Amino acid sequence: MRASSLVAESLWKSIESTRSVSEDQLSTLYFLFGKNLEKATRIVDQKGVKTISGEPSSRFIFQVMGESRRKEEYYCFAEHYCACYSFFYDIVNKGEQLFCKHQLAARLAAALGACIEIKHLLLLVPTHHRCIVCGGKLGPHWILFFSYS
Repeated sequence: MRASSLVAESLWKSIESTRSVSEDQLSTLYFLFGKNLEKATRIVDQKGVKTISGEPSSRFIFQVMGESRRKEEYYCFAEHYCACYSFFYDIVNKGEQLFCKHQLAARLAAALGACIEIKHLLLLVPTHHRCIVCGGKLGPHWILFFSYS
């Protein structure tokens, strides 16, 4: 792990423990991530980070608002992946950045407790009819999604 990643991880944990960010912490994060952090703070300020989790597993993914006029939303795992173009171009292809602005926004919002939470309850419903999706197997395999906040 790079030294900058270790410093950043320490800062995220510190921010998470107090649910607030100091000017010194922001300055250090800005030194590490530059303009991407500035853009990420705008996304967090606009309440543009959602966590979408499934129950009962509690697994989750972030849905982060983009900054363009089209207001796209990108799915990301804060530490490993984002579906945006910048992630593939600047991080995977060129290796110039550690994280895109969406990943940073997700990390910052999670540390501050500023995510909008959306939960999906997943239920298996038994059926005794032939299923056209799985080729006719019988049994409990229909999944229903219920969203709630």
